[in-house]
Amino acid sequence: MASSPEHDFLSAAALRIMESASRSRLFGYAEGQRKLFDFSCDLKRDWSKVVVGQTLWQHGGDGIDKDLRTFLNEEDIHAAIYIARHESRHRTRLTEVTQSYLRGPLRDRLSRLRVFWVPVDFDAGNEHAQESIYNILKDEITKDLLLHVALGGLTPQDVARFASSRRPGLPIAILSHVKKSGYRNHRSTAKALDVNLEALKYETERLFIIGFLGSESLQGGMYHVTDSGNAMLDICSRLRDYLRGKLGEGNENKEFEHISKILGIEYSAIPITARLVGNGAEVDIQDPTALLLQHVAQAAADGAVDWPDPYFQLPSGPDISASK
Repeated sequence: MASSPEHDFLSAAALRIMESASRSRLFGYAEGQRKLFDFSCDLKRDWSKVVVGQTLWQHGGDGIDKDLRTFLNEEDIHAAIYIARHESRHRTRLTEVTQSYLRGPLRDRLSRLRVFWVPVDFDAGNEHAQESIYNILKDEITKDLLLHVALGGLTPQDVARFASSRRPGLPIAILSHVKKSGYRNHRSTAKALDVNLEALKYETERLFIIGFLGSESLQGGMYHVTDSGNAMLDICSRLRDYLRGKLGEGNENKEFEHISKILGIEYSAIPITARLVGNGAEVDIQDPTALLLQHVAQAAADGAVDWPDPYFQLPSGPDISASK
């Protein structure tokens, strides 16, 4: 079936949104090979996660069974985007099909599916409508997909809890140390970081409870950094760039700022000249952003952190496929 202008616009918009978000320098992006899908891309940090998508616009719901079967049968994808025309028959059929999969062996794979509904009267020939739909999809895809896939499910609550530590810099130092050297036990880690043992134990357990550290044991110990913990390290590294005046041209990065605001981090409201550490520190203890920047400034001053480098753009899809 020939595609419509709406179908083509929506498929291209999904890729544009993810490519634009990668300019935050929190992850890399490369358009992938479409194969059975309308669009595909590869998001990358210290892992590679494939995102694929279909756009449902013209075929009246008849292809929903096939689309979902294709999504769920593919083994090596991490997220599946379904951009669909908001019609009652589409919603009804999608519900029927997903319910049938809930009773089958592929039910666990339904968690990879993200559905974004587009108003039925969307006209791709209308520039105002294009801009409006693009901005709506940008917010929804960023919140419901990128934060979960590229940033490990990080939430504003996670960020606020992380920032609320009363030991500036230590949570970042712990994450950095565990990522680089692993975690043998409290005593050796406290010695390596030259910090008080009880303070180290308390902060490590806090990071475990928040979900930034993981362990094979429910009681903790032998920790590793989780995806959300790695994402928090990346965000702190970009905030360090901001405090150094090196975030981007004019010390601005609109894509990083957009993602940060979704996470409750209003860093641009705090000037880089603010005194964040030492005597006379100008930090509002009720402001999670100010506390987070204080952690970043103190960790930078202590010199105990290996700050993650930005994830620049990946090679093209064909190059990736050839390398595999």
